Amino acid sequence: MNDHFKPALAELIGTFLLVFIGAGSGATNAGLVGVALAHGIALMVIIYAFGSISGAHVNPAVTIGLALTGKVKWDRAIVYLIAQLIGAALAGYSLRFILGTTGNLGATQLAANVSPIAGVAVEAILTFFLVTAVFASGVANKNGNMAGVAIGLVLTMDILMGGTLTGASMNPARTFGPAITLFDFNNFWVYLVGPILGGAVAAVIYDRAFMKS
Repeated sequence: MNDHFKPALAELIGTFLLVFIGAGSGATNAGLVGVALAHGIALMVIIYAFGSISGAHVNPAVTIGLALTGKVKWDRAIVYLIAQLIGAALAGYSLRFILGTTGNLGATQLAANVSPIAGVAVEAILTFFLVTAVFASGVANKNGNMAGVAIGLVLTMDILMGGTLTGASMNPARTFGPAITLFDFNNFWVYLVGPILGGAVAAVIYDRAFMKS
């Protein structure tokens, strides 16, 4: 378990940063472009700060995709998942302490014209591209020192497209932080199924089609 402590702490802090900055930008009405940039820049910073320690997953969909393809052992993956959820919850409660109980604390929500099934599709497709970028830059190391920029920009791109539809979470922990703080899990399953499904498909395709000789 001691071998897992440092990377787990990195995942906890990294996920806290992502949710605090990302959800916080939404809670303070930064606008779609502002929210997209806040998430993308936050993820870029996290990758450069913690990538060498934990891989900077900060996302259960990423961790599960890496575990499914054998890039991370399942015992480590489980520790990461717990750390990510704790970090997200701490970020959510921190935002509530700072901003008070009014508002939605940057919670991800489905637009009125988006059904839960359509929401799953949006989240799955967006997460597919995010996890593909993680495999290309973080696992296959195709972008060298630009990995953080590449992955951060994909997150930004995805939010610019899907932010008004589902909130473009692509990350169960990102949705969990505000949800647990507000005790509001309406449609939470959408943000579990969509990202995990999209991430798993991306991981398997990239691993089998682009990394195997």
